[in-house]
Amino acid sequence: MLALIQRVTEAAVRIDGVTVGAIGPGLLVFFCAERGDAEADLDRFAQRLLRLRCFGDEAGRMNRSVQDLAGGLLVVSQFTLAADTASGNRPGFTGAAAPDEGSRLYEAFVARLRGLHPVVETGRFGADMKVSLVNDGPVTLWLRSPAREDRADRNPSP
Repeated sequence: MLALIQRVTEAAVRIDGVTVGAIGPGLLVFFCAERGDAEADLDRFAQRLLRLRCFGDEAGRMNRSVQDLAGGLLVVSQFTLAADTASGNRPGFTGAAAPDEGSRLYEAFVARLRGLHPVVETGRFGADMKVSLVNDGPVTLWLRSPAREDRADRNPSP
């Protein structure tokens, strides 16, 4: 699994003109389950996200996490993060988990976050969503599941 994380001053998700999730300062998390991902990896992935030090301290250094600030999390499913753009002009999405598995892992990830953090908002899996945000910094980071990183270390790309 992987996530594209943006530090925001505010973010919201709308479906059919209705706001279904919104936060103030915190992290907008675009989440993607990939083929072969396991629910066993979700706890560590959630902990890494919550402990990621991407907010400034008094000296302006990135030493504070979303938990330190009690900031919000807006978690949006986005299978397109698994896009293969290595060849051709049209991205391929065979690396993304099948929709039923992706939905299950997304919902399980959100449940874990809600058990660990007070402010967790979401979009809706599979919906046509309109996401608005004010990127703070800008700060945008990738987070990959530990299992995927381990596999990448053993099988480096040429």
